Amino acid sequence: MFSRRTLVLCAILVTCRADLTFPEHFKLGAATSSYQIEGGWNADGKGESIWDRFVHENSADIKSGATGDVAADSYHQWREDVRIAANMGLQFYRFSISWPRILPTGFTDKINQAGVKYYSDLIDALLAEDIQPIVTMYHWEMPVKIQDLGGWTNPLIVNWFGDYARVIFSQYADRVKTWLTINEAIAICDLAFNKGHYAPKIKEPEFAPFLCNKHILLAHATAYRIYDREFRPKYKARISLANFDLWIKPATENDTELADLGRQHAIGRYSYPIFSKQGGWPPSIEKLMLQYSLGQGYQYSRLPPFTKDEIEFVKGTADFYGINHYITSLIRSAKPGEDPGIWVLTGSPELNAILEFPTNSKVANSIFPVYPEGIRQQLSWIKQEYGDIDILITENGFGYSTNDYELNDVDRTKFFKEYLEQVLLSIKVDNVSVIGYTAWSLIDTFEWLDGYTIKFGIHEVDFSHPNRTRTPRTSAHYLACVIRARSLDVPDHCYKDKYLADRARIGYRSGSHKIQAVLFINILLIAIIICV
Repeated sequence: MFSRRTLVLCAILVTCRADLTFPEHFKLGAATSSYQIEGGWNADGKGESIWDRFVHENSADIKSGATGDVAADSYHQWREDVRIAANMGLQFYRFSISWPRILPTGFTDKINQAGVKYYSDLIDALLAEDIQPIVTMYHWEMPVKIQDLGGWTNPLIVNWFGDYARVIFSQYADRVKTWLTINEAIAICDLAFNKGHYAPKIKEPEFAPFLCNKHILLAHATAYRIYDREFRPKYKARISLANFDLWIKPATENDTELADLGRQHAIGRYSYPIFSKQGGWPPSIEKLMLQYSLGQGYQYSRLPPFTKDEIEFVKGTADFYGINHYITSLIRSAKPGEDPGIWVLTGSPELNAILEFPTNSKVANSIFPVYPEGIRQQLSWIKQEYGDIDILITENGFGYSTNDYELNDVDRTKFFKEYLEQVLLSIKVDNVSVIGYTAWSLIDTFEWLDGYTIKFGIHEVDFSHPNRTRTPRTSAHYLACVIRARSLDVPDHCYKDKYLADRARIGYRSGSHKIQAVLFINILLIAIIICV
């Protein structure tokens, strides 16, 4: 006898296997972020960001003491980024703007024209190749002057961010049709302040994550309202923010209610105020935080309340839902004496819960377990929770830790195929309005505390070369084939032949440059001995 799940899957495959094409409106692209690729950390009048200061003052916290001072040198090599994106046929390229590259102090008293020109040239070059720019305003690069004034815990940042947004819109709104205000607010607030490991290296888990949470939502809404009033009548772009949505499933049937609470804690705090009909905090989290705070001895909730005006101000300030998806976890109640600790990205003491990876997830070479079904489940949940809103997958990718320079990234290629299959099922079977998919990342990047030891790039970057040479991996060729075909039904030879051609063109690199150097030295020594 077949299980019900097996029969359902078989029915889906019979129904959909014959049609693996993507809808006309569905777009495929790739992404990066400014600090992770640009370099030029103090070039041409750029101000210092919190990550510039962090890497220079806390080198021991980062693997090999790496920095983003040069990174992939996209500040100088941006034409190469456009070239490889065009070679793939990308329909859009998501990149971020460095706040202090435009406003060195964070404030509008001084606008750095060299920074303005850099992004303007990049946008123009992308449009010339028919690649739509998707621009993120804030991907963790706060100017140090604003951080020294309290950063995201200071309520004045709401207006400061609005001032910055107005400058950005004034420069680029005539050419940019899709905007993301803030990337992964949960990482900025919960990860940074709960653990104190990331910039600005402040550990304060009691109040800071929740103050940050509220102020980011208000700052996002301020940017959205500014665009609405001053720019939308003429330019008509779409705006949202990119949330890191940690997908949470119950470990057992008894954990169903806990799983919903976990989702509201990790997702709802950053989505419900914007996307729900009611606005404000998720009611279950508001209740939980008040009870927990009173139990700690506080006279009020550590989750700062919204006023009625603030609820209305934030509600509805998004034209689509942006989601970065990487992780699926199971949740269960902590056992007596078991420390719930800190979850990935978010705090969990209030829930007294434990997160574990699904038992049937695949680790392969990925730094996160691979669980393709999770993205489909999460997309369905977003529709169920917030209605039939357009969803843009703003990041999804496969990172592995290796010293090898192998270009044939079979596991990553398989990852994209399996996740895109689930996205297609979400569109065609679940009727979810998914409008695009963004591969993270276009090139190898500085991966924060992991430095350059984690590779997410569908293009390899040779960090030992002065020009930071970019070379496509098999995954880049695979995605290019999918884009051209507008379908997942692409023959293996479409991308494997291109990988083999690259391998023949550049010479097969079976190991690291260090190994090649050792071989060269050995050959040289043998030659010397023979000559002597």
